[in-house]
Amino acid sequence: MKLYNKYSDYLKLKYGEKVYKLPVNLPCTCPNRDGTLGYGGCTFCADVGTGFEMLDNSLSVKEQLNRNMEYIAKKYKANKFIAYFQNYTNTYMDTDRFKDYISDAIMDNIVEIAISTRPDCISDEKLEFLNEIKTQNVNITIELGLQTVNYHTLHTINRGHTLAEFIDSVLRIKRYNFEICAHIILNLPGDTISDTVETAKILSALKIDQVKIHSLYIMENTEMGRAYKNNEIELISKDEYVERVVVFLEYLDKNIVVQRLVGRAPKENSLFVNWGMSWWKIKDEILYKMEFENRYQGSKNKFD
Repeated sequence: MKLYNKYSDYLKLKYGEKVYKLPVNLPCTCPNRDGTLGYGGCTFCADVGTGFEMLDNSLSVKEQLNRNMEYIAKKYKANKFIAYFQNYTNTYMDTDRFKDYISDAIMDNIVEIAISTRPDCISDEKLEFLNEIKTQNVNITIELGLQTVNYHTLHTINRGHTLAEFIDSVLRIKRYNFEICAHIILNLPGDTISDTVETAKILSALKIDQVKIHSLYIMENTEMGRAYKNNEIELISKDEYVERVVVFLEYLDKNIVVQRLVGRAPKENSLFVNWGMSWWKIKDEILYKMEFENRYQGSKNKFD
């Protein structure tokens, strides 16, 4: 019995060899930052968004992909790649501009396009276009930032949407048979292990294809950073995080692919990152706990 459904294994089975993600950084923003829904974004979101390891967004999509592809291909002898539109909300722009960016990612050796966005920024018009793109021998994955199913926490972190928008976007995307990856954070202040279980159960019931587990990091110049420095929020311990990941996996459908167990963060301007430990050490603790205690993905799932 394998401990969990690992993303790298899934990609190798799907494409016949190892596949690497190439990040793409677009000059876009978020409705929770530009005043449409609010200003400042989620309380944990820094000015760089999630793109701290990305090339400058002044470079074209093709330039970014070619530079990253050249480096990865040389280092790992890779032949197949995923163009990953990662930073901020990549569907939050007019449709023509969106079409241009996505079309530029259709290149030799690009077997998949992954698009990171918010659940409330999914439109049928853009999904129709992506459905046309599929005919050019490229797969489509939509990555949706959910973070938690706890609507109290979503409100507290100024997320700007609730679980309802996530469910609606999943149902819309499923009409086109694109794969869906849900992003979650298992140690948000205010969430309990009951929220961990409920998140896994809802993702399983919705038949999500993939999940990416993040560990919360806190940056300077964010609302959560201010609250952290003023001792206004309480964070769980590393051991509790490890237990939550294991519990989450137990309640998660065994067929859901797990992209990541622990997040990473920039060292610069960070106030809290992974309890001062390397991410891979925490990952090793998770896997050791699962193996030692005979706990594995899907063992408690009731939504088969």
